[in-house]
Amino acid sequence: MLTRAIAGGLLAVVATFVARLARALSMSGALMSAVVGALAIAAGWSWGFLLLSVFVSASVLSKLGERKKAKLVSSVVQKGDERDAGQVLANGGIYAIAALGYIVFPSAIWQAVATGALAALAADTWATEVGILVGGEPVSIISARRVPPGTSGGVTLLGTMAGAGGALFVAAMATLANWPVPFAAAALGGMSGALADSVLGATLQTRRWCDVCAKPTERLVHDCGTPTRHAGGIAGFDNDAVNAACSGVGALVTLLLS
Repeated sequence: MLTRAIAGGLLAVVATFVARLARALSMSGALMSAVVGALAIAAGWSWGFLLLSVFVSASVLSKLGERKKAKLVSSVVQKGDERDAGQVLANGGIYAIAALGYIVFPSAIWQAVATGALAALAADTWATEVGILVGGEPVSIISARRVPPGTSGGVTLLGTMAGAGGALFVAAMATLANWPVPFAAAALGGMSGALADSVLGATLQTRRWCDVCAKPTERLVHDCGTPTRHAGGIAGFDNDAVNAACSGVGALVTLLLS
């Protein structure tokens, strides 16, 4: 395990350096990713394999149509394409905790938790990236009213299908890694997590409003340069908190079904 931990640290540094060069991670995001990656590989090579497969798929999808997507969501989304430490922790924190738990007390429970968290992350990411790029105008999962692209809680048919594909992808990777996690449990956990993400995004996530443009947004300062005001949801319950909850739901559902 010590050898894996050292090797994991080195590989994680190399991987995050490459991701930093590709502008997939900010500096803080790269440092946090190195920690998560090192923990994953210390838990086992298969842990590193699963984490890397999801990270690569998410990074590739985020780069497809990057300029088009940025233009569509610039007035709504607070953070850019470079994931910072908060985003990395929100998305990979439960996986890292499960890896640490597996190191201290090896059990299939930790593998179920990790698989569900990753499946939810992949489902949410695939749905978001594909939905914004080719899904057309989304509708709120709660009200069914049309909302601007990038709005939390907004869903599209193609995005939803892509989300299911992301959950199935992780379920397949876990099966390939010979993890004792039922394929259906991983897939359903991932889709449940993505659903929770959309529902929480449309209800509890903090929402803001630009009085000058008369448009909803998640940005503290709108792209027109005007400071925005709180307009709904729970103050401080931002997209990172929703993503963490998404991973948690995915982990819990997968664990209960395993």
